[in-house]
Amino acid sequence: MISYILRRLILVIPTLFGIMLINFALTQLVPGGPIDQIEARLEGEGDAMEAVRGSGDPTTGTEGEQGGTYVGARGLPPEFLAKLEVEFGFARFICPEGYDGTLVQQSKECEKEMIPATERFFIMMGKFLTFDFGESYFRSASVMELIIEKLPVSITLGLWSTLLAYIISIPLGIRKAVRDGSRFDSWTSGVIIAAYAIPSLLVAVMLLVLFAGGSYWQIFPLRGLTSSNWAELSPIGKALDYLWHIALPVTASTIASFATLTLLTKNSFLDEVKKQYVMTARAKGLPERRVLYGHVFRNAMLIVIAGFPALFISVFFGGSLIIETIFSLDGLGQLGYKSAVERDYPVIFGTLFAFGLMGLVVGIISDLMYVWVDPRIDFDRRG
Repeated sequence: MISYILRRLILVIPTLFGIMLINFALTQLVPGGPIDQIEARLEGEGDAMEAVRGSGDPTTGTEGEQGGTYVGARGLPPEFLAKLEVEFGFARFICPEGYDGTLVQQSKECEKEMIPATERFFIMMGKFLTFDFGESYFRSASVMELIIEKLPVSITLGLWSTLLAYIISIPLGIRKAVRDGSRFDSWTSGVIIAAYAIPSLLVAVMLLVLFAGGSYWQIFPLRGLTSSNWAELSPIGKALDYLWHIALPVTASTIASFATLTLLTKNSFLDEVKKQYVMTARAKGLPERRVLYGHVFRNAMLIVIAGFPALFISVFFGGSLIIETIFSLDGLGQLGYKSAVERDYPVIFGTLFAFGLMGLVVGIISDLMYVWVDPRIDFDRRG
């Protein structure tokens, strides 16, 4: 097993490299980079940007004492754009020998040279190997600080949704398998299929309308993970306040995974019940409860329990943007979406690297879960 884990860990490096390379190449084809985003913002809202304003009246474009006019009316100066390109890592200044001017002056004294995309990619990957993700172009914080700041929301949605799905789905799936074909199995299947067919967006809106003061009851809060006076509450009060706030978003994000997991549990049990060893156990006169939970359960739960890490990751990343938007939660989903719109490359690639690495490690953990649930599985022997 140790050699198998070592092989999988070695494969993480080229796999992660390929993921980053493909996504980096795709971003080069998307029009409107971060420089274009800043240029559009400044030209549209130049009266608020003192750094790129002339000395004249910004509303009329009249000249001031130095003969300057409103910068947004005549376009951004090339020196300013050149400095942005250097600061963002798209270009470098080649200066005369011995020149030690500041970055503000370099655009005039030095010649700008664009850095090829391939070189920028390897520079970025070299920093990522030391978990140096850089700083956001549009936020005054490092990428790691942003991830840590937004992480509690996404962990809350992912972890509690996954646990709730397992707590409900495993007992329900077993009961449906035991009573296969009964009225209970039929009507619960109808409910599960309906729940799976309803988008999480619609479920979230329905929960808000019904229970968050939309049109009916004001039972749960409309936004946030905690109340404004959370720091003043007792430990029990803090826990209850936290659960009160996450009730609706966790319920909305659980629906789809709950339906899939229930049917998976039922079908896995039905497959095991039809096997020869179950018939032999029954023929020996073992009680039905011992047959189900002493023999069938471990084999049937193999695929269900071993898939826990992968399900957590899918819930963690999958529907977080929709749920965060509807319930006004500021998590990784919102961060990723805003970064993609703004072309905030350090945040995009930093989070992609971190979560790509996390997903690959979770794949290894899933294999270890298989061995933990059923020690008869030997990946080394299979290889």
